[in-house]
Amino acid sequence: MLVVTSEKIAGQEVVETIGQCFGVVVRSRGIGGNIMAGLRSLIGGEIHEYTALLEEARRHALDRMVQNAALMGANAVIMMRFDSAEIGQTMSEIVAYGTAVRIQPAAM
Repeated sequence: MLVVTSEKIAGQEVVETIGQCFGVVVRSRGIGGNIMAGLRSLIGGEIHEYTALLEEARRHALDRMVQNAALMGANAVIMMRFDSAEIGQTMSEIVAYGTAVRIQPAAM
């Protein structure tokens, strides 16, 4: 499955627009991670525990979006984006979304 953030794909043409597709993940850091992150925030700099959590959540949201697009019969997703929000003080929601399409090589 080809996933791009652009509207067009070089050398390909969209032959069918299927519709929106998305993948959602909600994650919470465990108590130990929250304590370590809290301590790190006192001295400044990158909070590795949260960076790793959000990277993993983005990957899972992207995987879920690809699965959703495949179930819809797509072979590509265009205009892919991420969105995120906090739920309470301990959870993060990550959404990957885009337009599921069918593409084929462009006619010469």
